[in-house]
Amino acid sequence: MNDVGPTLVIILQLIFLEGILSIDNAAVIGALVSPLPDDKHVEWPAALQRVGEWLHPVLGNQRIAALRVGLLGAYVGRGLMLFLTSFIINNSWIKLVGAAYLIHLAFDNLEDKPGSSEGDEQVRPIKVQTFWATVLTVETMDLIFSIDNVVAAVSLSNKLWVVMIGVAIGILTMRFAAGIFSYAVQREPILQQAAYILVLNIGVELILQQVWHIEIADLTRFAISASTIILSLAYAHSPFLQKFRFVLNWLAHGIGIINELVDWILAPLRGLFGLFVAMFKSASKSEVA
Repeated sequence: MNDVGPTLVIILQLIFLEGILSIDNAAVIGALVSPLPDDKHVEWPAALQRVGEWLHPVLGNQRIAALRVGLLGAYVGRGLMLFLTSFIINNSWIKLVGAAYLIHLAFDNLEDKPGSSEGDEQVRPIKVQTFWATVLTVETMDLIFSIDNVVAAVSLSNKLWVVMIGVAIGILTMRFAAGIFSYAVQREPILQQAAYILVLNIGVELILQQVWHIEIADLTRFAISASTIILSLAYAHSPFLQKFRFVLNWLAHGIGIINELVDWILAPLRGLFGLFVAMFKSASKSEVA
């Protein structure tokens, strides 16, 4: 019984820690699911139509369903991360790969689109994905974000069940916040761009930690994320700040140039991969014939 008090304190700390570290996750997931319709059923493959009809009362329409499926995936992913914590800690390249993915995702959604100009609307539309593509992106994002969350959680307690309870409640709280954020995006479209700036922040922070060993405190990360959202909202509602839109257009154009350069570098690899897939399909057809 003497352990109940300290254990409860640790669980509360874990919930608080999960909340601080997950503000980025909640914002990004909210932005990702916001383009999905909230009045249409999930589109299931023909073979799974009956399963989809059976699950509809549980999952709901597409936007809320993406959050609920993401919640299930988050529990599975965090559980997996807990068991792989020691492997993650001893292999920095995992974080670097995650950082590269986050930066690529951010650049892909923040770049200057073809035909855009300074006269365009201040908020460029985020790419709209299908339901299942959105769910896949949400799960990938959550796995990457959970690396730091789980490592930080394990540092507070060596009891796996205590960590899992704290992390589980934290995930539930974060998903609730993501639902709120997805509706907030409908009212404040600038939050879409803010969410991907948060993604860029996390990617850069991971690289700073792993390459240059610059430690960034959790509260500092929280302050950076909160400031990003506040400044984005201030820009959207301030005619004075919008006079400096040319700076944002310049940055977006630069991001577009970097993306084109990366695409040019990776073009041979994509070509080889496409050739391999074509050869594999051809060989499969020959065997069937």
